Amino acid sequence: MTDFLNDWGLTIPTLLPLVAAVVMMLIPKAEEETHKVVALATSLVVAVFGVLLLLNFDFDRTKDLQFAVDIGWIDIIRSRFTIGVDGIALPLILLTMFVVPLVIIYSWNHFPEPHNPKAFLILIMILHTGMLGSFVAQDLILFFVFFEVVLLPMYFMIGVWGGEQRQYASIKFFLYTLFGSALMIVSFLALFVLTGAETFNMVQLAEQVAAREIALSTQVLIFGGMFMGFGIKVPMFPFHTWLPDAHTQAPTQGSVILAAVLLKLGTYGFVRIALPILPDAAIEWAPWIGLLAVIGIIYGALGCLAQTDMKRLIAFSSVAHMGYVMLGIATLTDFGINAAIFGMVAHGLITGMLFFIAGSIKERFHTLEIKRLGGLLKQAPRMGWILGLTTMASLGLPGLAGFWGEFPAILAAYNPAEGLNVTLFRAYMVIAALGTVLAAAYLLWLYQRTAFGEPKEEFAHEHVHDMHVTEWIAWIPMVIAFVVLGLMPGLLFGMMDGAVTNMVRTAFGG
Repeated sequence: MTDFLNDWGLTIPTLLPLVAAVVMMLIPKAEEETHKVVALATSLVVAVFGVLLLLNFDFDRTKDLQFAVDIGWIDIIRSRFTIGVDGIALPLILLTMFVVPLVIIYSWNHFPEPHNPKAFLILIMILHTGMLGSFVAQDLILFFVFFEVVLLPMYFMIGVWGGEQRQYASIKFFLYTLFGSALMIVSFLALFVLTGAETFNMVQLAEQVAAREIALSTQVLIFGGMFMGFGIKVPMFPFHTWLPDAHTQAPTQGSVILAAVLLKLGTYGFVRIALPILPDAAIEWAPWIGLLAVIGIIYGALGCLAQTDMKRLIAFSSVAHMGYVMLGIATLTDFGINAAIFGMVAHGLITGMLFFIAGSIKERFHTLEIKRLGGLLKQAPRMGWILGLTTMASLGLPGLAGFWGEFPAILAAYNPAEGLNVTLFRAYMVIAALGTVLAAAYLLWLYQRTAFGEPKEEFAHEHVHDMHVTEWIAWIPMVIAFVVLGLMPGLLFGMMDGAVTNMVRTAFGG
């Protein structure tokens, strides 16, 4: 089994959803049940591979690349099919493998209009391959290909199955991301040319940059290109404006995948590529990244307080929560980056869950306008209680996963890496701490307005179905996950600490 996993343990689960998408294209559109079964079975097989990888992962050497594959791919540009997993990538790979089957289960009887399960599930399968590929890729060109693969499926998911403003939101999402990607690929090519490297391998490029002593000003410029590519995907303030539109207009499944996994491609890009390859430039950029992170925390929170739509409020909360992730990364310390990766996983589970609930509320009440909602605990008590628990997790209540994404990131800013302005980062720490108060304000306000009190007159006499079987099956694993990680954060920190510490020590001598 170990030999099989070493050879195929990452290749099969990464490419299997793409194969499934091709197979589904050959199945007639009318055979909806077949499409559902193929998509779900594929995602569950991928999840089984995730369990096998976890069971066979050597936690004594989390810093090393495991289950690695390195074969020729595009020889003319010296790009290779190089994939592998270490302690940094593993949590995000498992998150992706965990979320996608739950999205498909939820979709079973929640397909948006126009009703076309075949096309909708094919897009989810392509997204699955793109997301997993981005996390396992160890070659910059391979990473870029997977990074771009996710763009078109999400564009169509928003543009075809979205709300009234879907075309505007999908084009905005596409153009923003494409602009960042263009600058990112220019940075990758500049690195390749300036180092005279023979490969796009991430580790070897980092070694070449260290050996060649490229001028700091040039490194800062190249880092800027990566910053735009990854920062727009996060999204960081002021590049965040595509996110509320995309989330608000996207179908529920699109919002869940976008929040749970797609946003993490940006933050993962910083940790996997930008910091290790250009550490000197990272030190120059870190104060600015920290500044934009804390602005995003406060701006996102104030934006939430101004919203009248539940889904748009949750979208703005993502801007704030990803601000904590970026603050942890900006400290350039193992403590801060550990907190950032934990924050990515916690945000994926919690905010994905919030979007699930928002989608089901929209289905029952045909509105997400907060002032028209109310009395959820009376009309659909089980859904109301799950919303309450998820809200508490999102605001960072100790004992739930959200706490371990925010509190350590704030704490890390007290003692940033050597070479950074300690006073400045401690000021960032204070601002970020104030953001947690605002988070409590907007999330409790949302919960109070939607769940407490009596149902509004227009819905008072309607029968509201509490929870469907597919909602129970899709939601309970996510709730259990963020409760367990909140009570036992060592499960995740133990998985990634060795790899993070090694990366920081290699890059920054920390």
